Order: sequence, then C-alpha cells, then structure tokens
Amino acid sequence: MGSQANSQISDRNVVANLRNVVLVGSAGSGKTTLFENLIKSRVPSYRGEKIDAERNAALAIATIGVDDTVVTLLDAPGHPDFVGELRAGLRGADGAVFVVSASDGVDPATEALWHECAAINMPRGIAITKLDEGRADFASVLSDLQGMWGPAVQPAYVPVESGGAITGNLSLVSGSVHDYSGGSRSRRDATSDEWARIEEYRSALIEGIIQESEDDALMDRYLEGDQLKADELVQDLMKAIYTARFFPVVPVNSLNEVGSEELLTVIKNSFPTPLRRRVTVSKVVDGALTQAETEVGDPSGRLVAEVIRTTSDQFAGRGSLVRIFNGSISSDATVLVSGHRSIFSGKADPAHPDHDDVERIGGLSVPEGCQFTQANAAGAGQIVFLAKLGHAETSDTITDPDDPVVVTPWRLPEPLLPVAIVAATRNDEDKLPTALNRLAVEDTTVRIERTVETDQTILWTTGQAHADLLIARLQDRYGVKITQEPVRVALREAFTGKSSGLGRHVKQSGGHGQYAVCQIEVEPLERGAGFEFVDKVVGGAVPRQFIPSVEKGVRAQLEKGVLAGYPLVDVRVTLVDGKAHSVDSSDMAFQMAGSLALREAAKPGLVTLLEPLDLVTVTVDDHYLGAIMTDLGSRRGQMLGTDSDDNHRVAVKALVPQSELSRYAIDLRGLAHGSGSFTREFHGYDAMPAPLVQQAVEESKQQH
Repeated sequence: MGSQANSQISDRNVVANLRNVVLVGSAGSGKTTLFENLIKSRVPSYRGEKIDAERNAALAIATIGVDDTVVTLLDAPGHPDFVGELRAGLRGADGAVFVVSASDGVDPATEALWHECAAINMPRGIAITKLDEGRADFASVLSDLQGMWGPAVQPAYVPVESGGAITGNLSLVSGSVHDYSGGSRSRRDATSDEWARIEEYRSALIEGIIQESEDDALMDRYLEGDQLKADELVQDLMKAIYTARFFPVVPVNSLNEVGSEELLTVIKNSFPTPLRRRVTVSKVVDGALTQAETEVGDPSGRLVAEVIRTTSDQFAGRGSLVRIFNGSISSDATVLVSGHRSIFSGKADPAHPDHDDVERIGGLSVPEGCQFTQANAAGAGQIVFLAKLGHAETSDTITDPDDPVVVTPWRLPEPLLPVAIVAATRNDEDKLPTALNRLAVEDTTVRIERTVETDQTILWTTGQAHADLLIARLQDRYGVKITQEPVRVALREAFTGKSSGLGRHVKQSGGHGQYAVCQIEVEPLERGAGFEFVDKVVGGAVPRQFIPSVEKGVRAQLEKGVLAGYPLVDVRVTLVDGKAHSVDSSDMAFQMAGSLALREAAKPGLVTLLEPLDLVTVTVDDHYLGAIMTDLGSRRGQMLGTDSDDNHRVAVKALVPQSELSRYAIDLRGLAHGSGSFTREFHGYDAMPAPLVQQAVEESKQQH
C-alpha cells in the first residue's frame, strides 16, 4: 500500500479506492475487540495489541486491504474523558461505525455523539455486538435504535443463531447466507425458514434505501413488483449513506470473525471516498479570516492537511499524525505550519499561541497494516505520520508556504476537573515544567495553570480517568514523581462595616529615629469597586510628601490581608489625621504607620472572607432537571433560571462557589448518567457563611 501511494499520489482513481472509517462507542461495547478482529481478518500475522491504560486512552490506526480498496481503520477511545482522541478520529475519518453492545444498549455519551455527527452530516453505520450474551435480542435492540435515531436505521444483515450462538448473517440485499458455523466463512443460499426471516426485514430496508437515495425510478419499479437486483440496491445504498440519510446495521460477534467480512463489505461498497470530503478553509489576512473556500480530495491540487494528533517523545521529539485533505506531501518537503486558534475562538490561548512557521519535514511514514512504514510521498485522502515538525500542534494546518490557508479547527470541551499537584522532591521540581510542557503538546484537552495566589500547579482535566493517565505519564514516561493536594481557591477579605484605626510607628535607636502616626477611617464598598484612598488631612498634620507613603503602606497591607492572609478588597480608606517629626519622619516610617493603622482598624467581627463565584451553565436531558437543581442547591448555588429547547434538553444557570465545583465534572456525570455537560466562568466574589469563614481562618493559621 505504501508503494502504491508513492507512485500514484496524483491519480484520483487511487483516492477513490480509499476509505477512512472511525469506530466509536462506549467503553465495554466490544469496539476495540472488533477493531482487532477486523485487522486479523486481513493480516494473518497479526497477534493483537496489548490492551492497557495507554492503549484504551489513545487513537489506534491500521490499514487493511478489501479487494482493491484500502481501508484505514481508526479506533477511538470509548471513555468520555478522552474526548481529544475521539475528535482526532472523527477529523481523520470520512465515516463512522457506531459499535453498540446488544446487552448494554446506547449510553448517553454515544447518543450525544450520534447527534453531533448528524450536525456535520457524517456518514454512519452501526455494528451490533454481544448478541449472544444474556438476554440480548436483535429485534429489540434494532427497535431501540430506530426509536432513538429514526427509521433510517435499517439492518443490512440479520443474524443466524444456533444453540444460543451467532453463527452467521443473512444478507438482506443479496439474499445469501454468510455461514461461519464450519469455523470459516462460506456463502450459501438461504433455506426457506431463513428466507422468511429475510423477508421480515427486507421490505423496510429496500424502501428505506430507495427513499433516502431519492431514486424515483427505482421506487416506481419496486412498487410495481419488479425484482430489483443487488447491484442496483448497492448503488442506491451508497448514495443514501453518502448523504448521511441512511444508516446500515451489521450484527457482529466481537469474540470471533462473525460479521467482520460483512462489515468490511458495507464499508467498501457504501462508505464515502475522500473525494466526497468537504473541508472549509480560509486565509488569514491582517489577523482576520477571509475568502472561505471548500477543498475536495484532489491529490494534484493545493496542499491542505491538518494535524489530528500530536505525540512527544523525549528521544524522538515531536511527531504529527496528519490527515491530508487535498494535494500531496513529499518526505523532504518544506511546509507552512499554521495555528490560529484565537481567531476562531475569539480569545487568546497562552498555552497554544497563534503561529505561522515554515518547517522542513523530518520524515514521512504511512500506515501499512498495524505498522507505519517510511514513504517518499503521500496524497489526498491518506493519514500519515510526519516526524520532527517542531512547532506543529494538534488542529494546526499544514499547507504550501506560497499558498497558505487555514482549516477551521475543531472545538473541544473545556477541561473542568482541577487536580493540584506538587513535585515530590527538588529533583522532580526541576523536571516538572518540561514534563508538563510535553503533556500539553500531545494532549490539547489538558490545561496547565500556575496559580500565584494559592501557590499551586493545577492540571485541568476532563475527568478522573484523564487525570489518572496524566499523572501516570508524568511518572512512567518522564520520571517525575508528584503528589496530589486539595485544590485551594483564592479567597478575599472585606470589611463588613465602618471602622477606624491608629497607626503609630515610633522607634529610637541612636542617630535618626523613626516617627510616623496616622489616623484612618475605613468603610466597605460595593462588590467589585476595588480600593479608594481619600486624603482629608488638614493643617499639615501629615506633611504632603508623606501622604503617598501612607497610601503605599495601606496598599501593601491590603495585599497581605488582615484576617487570614488573603488580599483585602472593596474598601475606602480615608486619612484624617496624623503626626510627624521634623527629623525622624520618613517615607518608610509612614508606610509602616499606614500598614499598622489598617491592621488596627480590623477589629473582631468587622472583617469577613469573600469566596469566588462562577457562573455555571449545566445542560442536561430534561428528566434530570430535578436532580441537577437539588444538587446545585446543596452546593450553595444561587439559581438564575432555566432554558429548554425542542430536543428535551434544558440549560440551568446558577452562581456557585468555586470551592463547591472542584469535583463537579465527576459528580455531574453520575447525576445525569453521562448526558450532562457544563461550563463555568468567573463571575465575582460574595461573602462566605460564618462557619466557613472560621474554618478558613483556622486553616490559614495552621499553614502559617
């Protein structure tokens, strides 16, 4: 396959014989086992991959031959925490096979993914696994899928059962039997009983194919009783799947090869070629997007490729898994690597700044079976691995430096589970920044934050499994041992009422002494007002040159706080009186006096703590609304309202203290059975309840 790509990358006929398909489905659906079986069916020497935490969290890729067609299979992780790898699979593929366990059904995350694919018209098929487990029944599973995803979900095959096991499939198009009962696949004619079962499903399939392909002539022939040939139906089936209006179902047994050939046949005959892919590109001119176009799979056209996955190795350096949408790439080419996330998102991303870098490719490899082999070139429709592109990041565009464009990057959900980490030793502390940078390069779903106020390093992750994987990578891959600690929030202090304070800094120790006295009045301001300093000194009690010194001392104490070591905010300080000495007064003395005055004004009961609030928007299926609102109430949330749509989804808005949200990404998944999502953005500060204030003060005393 590599040599074919090298010699004929400019041939559109080669592109027409490529299929890029991603397998998606929940963890435990049998998806990865099916992926392995599909490879084994075409690569006799393949003995399977070791399935471990890293394998379950990463996108896997393999190519196999089906007659004259080259099928690139992508196995996307089933756990919802690894959404970045899932998005990479969807970006690289031209069609998706949803793998559904007959015994478990469709989980909410898979259902949401189906609707997401529908929004971009991605062609889809369905493989039903585990039909021989428990009380699984093909008819009932099919009925559930049709109820969920519509009548366009129709079986291309129905299973043959014998002794409680699936021994083959009946083709509803050709009427033949794919029989595996002898240990290997054979084709035979259907018995009378099997024909009866075929007829039970065939009419709905044929009508669905013709209707969704909008073939009026074929529909007229069918209604007149004409016997339609299999090749006629295949052509219409292809058209219906291409347009993402028809979704064939194939029963498979993930423990053996039953159904593997049938699924590959559907992929070969009915799934789209890269020539049908549509990708919107734009030019970046003076920091703005212009001239949106649509590129198709032309191997001799302008180069348009996208980095769908990034790897980072301490020895091999950075590697890029790249989908070529248009044009061709040679192994020694010079390309432009562009990333312009801020233009599309509307906000800068410090971890992934915008860039345009001209780089020379350090090597090109193409998948062949389960391995990557070196190649001289590759063209439209292929997924390749490019070595040593030092600036390339996931979702970056690769184009010709003389004709640059940018592919619209895909959006990923914000990582919302914070994990605070601390290096175990001084040596680990030295290695940690480099290791964290490599994590961020290869995984765009992690955000790394260094909080100055709480003096913590925070990994923002998509869930517990994601957090566990990142911590394991730090230790196993980069040799950095870390410990976890509770996530702290940045509190604030505030006055609750008016007060006054006298600051007296008088010292005499030979030579010039230090003398400064100031009297201040303090009053709280509304939330978010900040700090005001007012000078009401009369008669020169505090010389004019020292009034800024008092303010400087007050500001310094505001940063240190007066109750628990947190910054003091939203306060007006008025300087009303003071005393000075003609010799011993100084700038530093009045700074100290201003600081002491503020601390003296902080009398018991007049200062409290403020906690940060986030505006939280939770989106769930409407039947989870009650549970969500009850839970938000238990987190001291202030409800702001709800909005619903026509798809029985409801959005709940509330102001919630940040301290109550540290595990919400995990808790919401349980409350809404995986169907919920949420966003959070900083809103402001509000007073903490008295018991929590006391607890925070005690904790601060212990830390200091």
